[in-house]
Amino acid sequence: MDAGDRKPARGVPLMGTAAVAVVIIVFGALAWWGIASRARAMTTLTRDTAEMSVPSVSVVRPKPGAPQEEIVLPATMQAYAEAPIYARTSGYLSKRFVEMGTRVRANQVLAEIDAPELEQQLQQARADLTTADANARLAQVTADRYRDLAKTESVPQQDADNAAGTLEARRAAVESARHNVQRLEQLQAFTRITAPIDGVITARNTDVGALIDPGSSGGSARELFHIASTDRLRVFINVPQVYSRAARPGLAADLTLAEFPGRRFTGRLVRTAQSIDPASRTLLTEMEVANPEGELLPGAYAQVHLKLDTPASTLVLPVNTLMFRGDGVKVAVVGGGSRISMVTVMLGRDFGTEAEIVTGLTGTEVVVVSPPDSLADGQEVRVVGTRATDTKGAAR
Repeated sequence: MDAGDRKPARGVPLMGTAAVAVVIIVFGALAWWGIASRARAMTTLTRDTAEMSVPSVSVVRPKPGAPQEEIVLPATMQAYAEAPIYARTSGYLSKRFVEMGTRVRANQVLAEIDAPELEQQLQQARADLTTADANARLAQVTADRYRDLAKTESVPQQDADNAAGTLEARRAAVESARHNVQRLEQLQAFTRITAPIDGVITARNTDVGALIDPGSSGGSARELFHIASTDRLRVFINVPQVYSRAARPGLAADLTLAEFPGRRFTGRLVRTAQSIDPASRTLLTEMEVANPEGELLPGAYAQVHLKLDTPASTLVLPVNTLMFRGDGVKVAVVGGGSRISMVTVMLGRDFGTEAEIVTGLTGTEVVVVSPPDSLADGQEVRVVGTRATDTKGAAR
């Protein structure tokens, strides 16, 4: 074989080597691309995992507590003064001048009792007084006579002393008879049943012809009338203990009733029990309301609107920011570096959707809303929004 025939045979290994090199380069590029893709995916996954591990939270800022707050409490209205009216003497009711709902004045006659036995007893007592008075006058004459005779020793001194003693006894009998007459006259005056105060007859439990028993003979006394003074009303309110220091006498208050929609009656707190009821943890408070027209009725249910002064240094937060832990009530505050600081706070009054913070915060903090139970002190968070607080203090 000549030289021309051998040249092609030497070119075959060169072409095979080039192809292998290209394949190696392609596979190397593919391997590098795969490794780089995996590295980028791992980096992205690591970054996303780190970002997802940081909890996202909404925050709210505490607002200052209102210097004056209105609370609404249930109340019961009562007459300013009321009295049950009983009879003081027995007999039959002969006249009745009032009915339920009648307005009466003090000392106005409500009814009359017919008591003929009492009249006879009074006549007998007066006759006994006349007899006792006559005996006393005779004893006076006898004592004077014996005293004069004793001066001339015409009678023994003993007889004069006996006459003086008889005179004293007769005088005492006169006094006894006179007091008995006065007692029966007072009982006779009780046959006219009168009103003790100005007011309204709220109950009538008797009628003409009824037998009246005052209970002095062992029977049961029965209430004849019930009177209530309604020109002013007492309103009793049970103020919760947390508001007890603000509920002071002189505090203005408004009264609302369902039967008077859109209308308010003004009154004032006049006194408190000065003691917390241990059963209900409330302070019994009394309010006075003028009722000149008699529109308000004793015994009615009402709602009292109290405007209470509150310390201006308090703060208000939504209740869903509070965390109740074993070592106290805490809030999660977002500090520098978006890290959590668990702050212990002291609660004041509970307003339902919001709570009063007495101590623990200054008012400049950013507080987490609805913090998860897993949130810990020093944990990093991501703030995704600030929730505003409306006029009632509830987050929205």
